[in-house]
Amino acid sequence: MASQTHPRLGWIGLGSMGLAMATNLQKHLKANSAAPLHFTNRTLSRGAPLEKLGGVPIASVSEVLKGSDIIFLSLSDDAALQSIVSQILTPPSGSLAGKIIVDTTTVHPDTTSSIASTLTEAGALFVAAPVFGASPVAATGQLLFIVAGPQKALDAIKPFLKGVMGRGVIELGEDASKASLMKTSGNFITAAMMEMISEAHVFAEKTGLGSENMEMLIKENYGELAYTMSKRLTTGAYCPPKGESPWSDLGLGIKDVGIGISCAEKAGTRLKVGEVALGHLKEASVWAEEEGVGRKLDSSSMFGVIRRDAGLEFQTEGVKERDS
Repeated sequence: MASQTHPRLGWIGLGSMGLAMATNLQKHLKANSAAPLHFTNRTLSRGAPLEKLGGVPIASVSEVLKGSDIIFLSLSDDAALQSIVSQILTPPSGSLAGKIIVDTTTVHPDTTSSIASTLTEAGALFVAAPVFGASPVAATGQLLFIVAGPQKALDAIKPFLKGVMGRGVIELGEDASKASLMKTSGNFITAAMMEMISEAHVFAEKTGLGSENMEMLIKENYGELAYTMSKRLTTGAYCPPKGESPWSDLGLGIKDVGIGISCAEKAGTRLKVGEVALGHLKEASVWAEEEGVGRKLDSSSMFGVIRRDAGLEFQTEGVKERDS
């Protein structure tokens, strides 16, 4: 095992979020003359930017496990996480004793509990570490990490979170599922805010107030987060050009809000605003399939549905001009 200061790090999963986080991590390792990041992905060529920075591509999950002390996972959903954990537990991955596995994926708290139990029984230390922030935020190293797991493991990963991949860390104790539950809560708040800001912009357009004036109010009175959400609408990021990746994928947004609604039902309550937002997100998905052929929508694309419900077009004039 490497020194306590510079353990050997591994990375599994290079989607838009994973690649951005892993890039910042490799830059940090290189700047501190530490062992390079070993990474793998279903499509290994996704890691070409990492390799240029000194990262080491590895052909399999088992080989990443063997050569790493701390392994970060960044996957798309519960099924992908369960698949990778199965590979981790399958020979020839070798002993997991003492290894720290950090999952940054947004999954259902029940999935986190199950994975934590399975990996702990196999000898590993498991940390749930979902993040707040879309891919542009990940690229700038300004994510907010929500972490839970054994204190020994939390202490070991702290040097690689705040100031490297994120702007801050919230610790929630030993129960890993609490991190996933907090992420679910935050996703509900985000979806509810995006729903409200979308409605406000449509209201401004229909009443003649104008989007520019509404955005000025949002910026001056409701803070940076609300303003950033507003810009996703007014810049057209809610409906990216064909062939371009969204800030935050619509499908993942539907999954995330759905998890929150499911957790609320289990606890004997309802997230009514979340239910409205989820309905609009699903309608946006239908629009993408029927009219937005070849276009991947952002998780803020409920804006298009709310516009359409008000008698406006799904795409703003700005989006249409951009795409023409």
